Amino acid sequence: MTRLLKIENIKLPPGASTDGLTAEAARLLRVRAADILSLRILRRSVDAREDPALVYTVEAAVRDEAAVLKRRRDKRISLSVPKPAYVPPGPRPAPETPPVVAGAGPAGLFCALVLARAGLRPILLERGRGVEARQTDVERFWSTGQLDLTSNVQFGEGGAGAFSDGKLNTGTRDPRHRFILEQLVSCGAPPDILIDARPHVGTDYLHIVLKNLRRELLRLGADIRFETRLTDLDIRQGRLAGVVAEGPAGAYSLPCSRLALCPGHSARDTFAMLHARGLSMEAKPFAVGVRIEHRQADCDAAQYKRYAGHPGLPASSYKLFCHLSGGRSVFSFCVCPGGEVVAAASEERQVVTNGMSEFARSRANINGALLVNVTPEDFGGNSPLAGIEFQRRLEQAAYDLGGGGYRAPAQRIEDFLAGRPSAGPGRVVPSYRPGVVWTDLHQCLPPFVSDAIAEALPILGRKLRGYDAPDAVLTAVESRSSSPVRIPRDETCQSSLPGLYPCGEGAGYAGGILSAAADGMRCAEQICESL
Repeated sequence: MTRLLKIENIKLPPGASTDGLTAEAARLLRVRAADILSLRILRRSVDAREDPALVYTVEAAVRDEAAVLKRRRDKRISLSVPKPAYVPPGPRPAPETPPVVAGAGPAGLFCALVLARAGLRPILLERGRGVEARQTDVERFWSTGQLDLTSNVQFGEGGAGAFSDGKLNTGTRDPRHRFILEQLVSCGAPPDILIDARPHVGTDYLHIVLKNLRRELLRLGADIRFETRLTDLDIRQGRLAGVVAEGPAGAYSLPCSRLALCPGHSARDTFAMLHARGLSMEAKPFAVGVRIEHRQADCDAAQYKRYAGHPGLPASSYKLFCHLSGGRSVFSFCVCPGGEVVAAASEERQVVTNGMSEFARSRANINGALLVNVTPEDFGGNSPLAGIEFQRRLEQAAYDLGGGGYRAPAQRIEDFLAGRPSAGPGRVVPSYRPGVVWTDLHQCLPPFVSDAIAEALPILGRKLRGYDAPDAVLTAVESRSSSPVRIPRDETCQSSLPGLYPCGEGAGYAGGILSAAADGMRCAEQICESL
């Protein structure tokens, strides 16, 4: 049997063909191109440190691979060792009381998928609407400022990630990740996410994926209930016995001994209910700040230089970080190349910003969060919910400074650093809808946040040319970078209340679509094990 060889760090210029990749692989293997029987791309990335290059890791089948290995001189060549595949829990008898999953974000959807594949026929509750109706509700809000409190950028099928760039980055190695990516592709995501070092789906493809994933869940026997919010817990003899839900026809009770709680980071009423019920919770650090917007062409020019605009290169992105003299950290987060800044409020009279890109990443601007770390000591209170109140104060201040109607306060960097209000845009036209009000962001940001951003901008501008350009636009406020609470759990993923499994980003155990989905699967495995 022919063994496969792995070749790492193959660099090619932008626009190089598949034949060029095969030829370079043959050169490194010291064989003829005709001796390569097959070639499969495992990973693809962009190296923009000098002249931009596409960097590949490939797996090749070659004639007489033993001889090729024996005479190899390049350490980039090795015998390919298959990575362990994720094996989901096998079929189990359906319990008399099905497990309940609360929340249809990434954690909830993939938790329900694992449970449904195991034959457990889970009930999936989602306070918002399905993605088709949700798209209409969100577009109405962006166009008119009419906010639907149950169907918005935070709530609905797909969770907050459904209106984002659809980035699938992670810093951990977990066999669940490959399973998730393959499932997304089977539901309509671009196949490139299986090989790209920084995979992204894009909002437009995410909505297709969500509809197909819903169909798969229904086929497997899941009971999906939209516009249905978890409102209370039925606790008997110290453990979970049921839940109370409120749907279109009113409130009703469900027997439930196993609840996967996947609330997302903005389910503030759910956190309040859990706290009132005595569930162990704690305030956790997170980060707040603003959205920063540049012209995509300027960012491409700074990173790709003479290759800027080359059709063989993706829209450029960035990842920036710095420590400041006072001990704070300032960093970029959730960067959306060729995207737009979006209104992401979920409560009345509060302004929240986020970023979104479609798969093509073809809009004029690149935006990203520019965040300052905050800790429970900054929140002003000892309650586990103090971080939520800290967020609300920021969002209310941004709403007031924007003058109502969910318009967001905005300022050019030149004016922000000079401490004067902006009168209008320069070369960078803000993309936020329903619109921005030009002002001074120091009036809505805590001094330690605005001071940290002001100190960091010139530092980050030295790391990425043009990042602190005078005409770059800051839009406030970015306050939902991650959950402000954590619900502790044990090695079986259960909380202080037996039978309740907190998971995903909202519970404090993930930091993005991929990690949240993997955590939902982890909790589903524990539920299966308990049966």
